[in-house]
Amino acid sequence: MKIAIPSKGRISEPSINILEKAGLGLIDKNNRKLISKTFNENIEVMFARASDIPKFVNNGVADMGITGVDLINESEAEVAELLDLRFGQTKLVLAAPEESDIKSADDITEDMIVATEFPVLTRKYLNEKGLDLKIIKLSGSTEAAPFIGIADLITDLTSTGTTLKMNHLKIIDNILDSTIKLIANKESLETRSELIEAVSTSIKGVLDADRKKLIMMNVKDDDLNNVKKVMPSMGGLTISEVLSDEKTVAVQAVIDEKEVFELVNDLRNAGAKDILVVPIERII
Repeated sequence: MKIAIPSKGRISEPSINILEKAGLGLIDKNNRKLISKTFNENIEVMFARASDIPKFVNNGVADMGITGVDLINESEAEVAELLDLRFGQTKLVLAAPEESDIKSADDITEDMIVATEFPVLTRKYLNEKGLDLKIIKLSGSTEAAPFIGIADLITDLTSTGTTLKMNHLKIIDNILDSTIKLIANKESLETRSELIEAVSTSIKGVLDADRKKLIMMNVKDDDLNNVKKVMPSMGGLTISEVLSDEKTVAVQAVIDEKEVFELVNDLRNAGAKDILVVPIERII
């Protein structure tokens, strides 16, 4: 089975990292070959352009892939979206020069030209607004289009809007909110369902473990109720007997990372001792 991931760009390393955390370490990732073996002999990783991945998965060149919602929709690929990987959040926006009189989509006229790397999504947006504008497809440097006289407007990806502001552009409208998805070929979902489910489950385990910690401690039996009162937990506490001179139990639970600082002090005051806080790789 092949999993296609971006060969370069902002989502390449996060894609590799999430696969490795899920137990699918790349054996020869440093060589960056087209195909890399993983620790699982039945699974290979294929490096490709992020924009090509939806088509590769749609056509069965790859069984699974990691890419953005914007690219999936732009390619009009018919793929199964399995998981939101919770990184790479961005949005496709309509923008115009700061000195422009355009303040909303209502100010757009039919004689205007739009430059973009996303002609399909841009055309769909304009159609929804009842507009039939000329669209010029660019492969980069979209921000420069209005200032070199080839377009009045652009549509472009942005995460913070900083790059647009630096190029003296203002956001007119939001076209699409995008994030990174784990996708699968629809036929492969049937023919290789077991492997695909295993990959998806492992990656979901990594996502669920994000910003979670395992906290463990020893508690005298007399203090256990006090500890229970201050102890949050995902699924209840795990309590086991400790062989010691005093009647003592070991308590452990999964908690949010943001709770650690205050909770450790509360637990000490409640009578907990030998407190350990450790990271979690996966929660299945």
